[in-house]
Amino acid sequence: MRHGLRGARRPRLAAVALASVLAMSLGLAGCDGSGDPEPSPAPTSSKPPKPPKTTELTFGVWGAKEEVAAYQDLVDTYNAETEGSRIELMTWPTHEAFASGLRSGDPTKVPDLYLVSRGDVATLREKELNQPLLELLDERGVDYSDDYARDALLSFSADNELQCMPYGISPMVMYYNTKLIDFERMRALDLPAPDDDLHEGWNFEQFTAAANFATRPRRGTRGVHVDPTLRGLAPFIYSGGGDLFDDDDDPTSLALSEDDSREALTRTLELLRDASVTLTDEQLSRASALEWFKRGKLGMIPGFRELTPELRQVPGLEFDVMPMPTLDDDATIGDITGLCVSSEAASIAKAADFLVYVVSRESTARVAAEGYLAPANLPVAVSDDFLQPGQMPEHAGVFTETVRSMVVPPLLEDWPQLERAVRSTLRLMLTTTLPDIEALTTQIDEESREVLDPELPSESPSPSEE
Repeated sequence: MRHGLRGARRPRLAAVALASVLAMSLGLAGCDGSGDPEPSPAPTSSKPPKPPKTTELTFGVWGAKEEVAAYQDLVDTYNAETEGSRIELMTWPTHEAFASGLRSGDPTKVPDLYLVSRGDVATLREKELNQPLLELLDERGVDYSDDYARDALLSFSADNELQCMPYGISPMVMYYNTKLIDFERMRALDLPAPDDDLHEGWNFEQFTAAANFATRPRRGTRGVHVDPTLRGLAPFIYSGGGDLFDDDDDPTSLALSEDDSREALTRTLELLRDASVTLTDEQLSRASALEWFKRGKLGMIPGFRELTPELRQVPGLEFDVMPMPTLDDDATIGDITGLCVSSEAASIAKAADFLVYVVSRESTARVAAEGYLAPANLPVAVSDDFLQPGQMPEHAGVFTETVRSMVVPPLLEDWPQLERAVRSTLRLMLTTTLPDIEALTTQIDEESREVLDPELPSESPSPSEE
């Protein structure tokens, strides 16, 4: 280190000496032979330099008002500290409201920098709405290899490029009411229950026991509710060794009729179809499953990190989180968000500068502190800004640790359309007393082809043809 300092000082000493020589030379040159200084030249008139042109950029986000306020705080700070660009925040109440603009293909509805769900990537690539980021990040010296999980980066990669920067990664976990489900008491009663270290998770037998423990007819409580949707059932299918799709890269069908998937569903439905521990149709007609959970009448409900602040606001509700239960292997799905630069940005370079600012640790921590964001930035995900000790859920680290069990589905142009195509048959499978699992899963796979591979002719007759 000392050698480095001495070496660094030599040019400084040489520069001082050179400056002294120049000063003496200028002093001598400023005198005539009599020793009197020569008159200085008259100043020339010049116009003052023009201030740098300010580039106006837009930043598009969606979310709850508290989370949006955190984004506004980032924008205000950046505008106050940065010359040459000014950011205007654009907001939408929901992701769907924002995504409709993307799907329209109208570039004027796409902000210069914008927040997307991973499910939007197929639309971005098809309509060429985003600017790939690898070169832009390299030019700005951003080293993301240590701060982001490989799966998070791959989830926003396509065509050997990073299309958007991972921002949020929230695995599905199981929220549970700690007044209705007391694991210590369950262990005292010799009931199957997880160990004290809840981060280790639990198996399906323990999950079933917890659902039964929370069901108390005299108090009007039920144990668990899982929505009869592909997203609701996916963690159980994957955990049981099954697959949701016939191909992870280019699916043409769902794969619920495959042996492993069907077996995982059969095991899962033994609990989820049990009318004595789940919400009835009559109860669901009066209130949503989330509302029953808020009322303290439902033991467990799956959800993502964005649900946490909403539950914290419910007076008297005490809750925590567990990983999704394990049938054979740890598995879950998740919500993943990223930040993209528009291919039509007013200035791609300045939009990239702002992107680097937004994904920095300090900025990400500011947004995570509101409780909605499960950050993809690993150092922030293990910080108190996200874990928030002293607030519910006590075991917030489950969100971070469960990321490694996430199964990232293939990119689909319209996931909601796929859900709509199979919704009625899925619901029938979960509500029928003795469903024909083989026939229903075959029908669901066939229905999915109408969305995933519409040009493929149907292989089975429709109900009207049977």
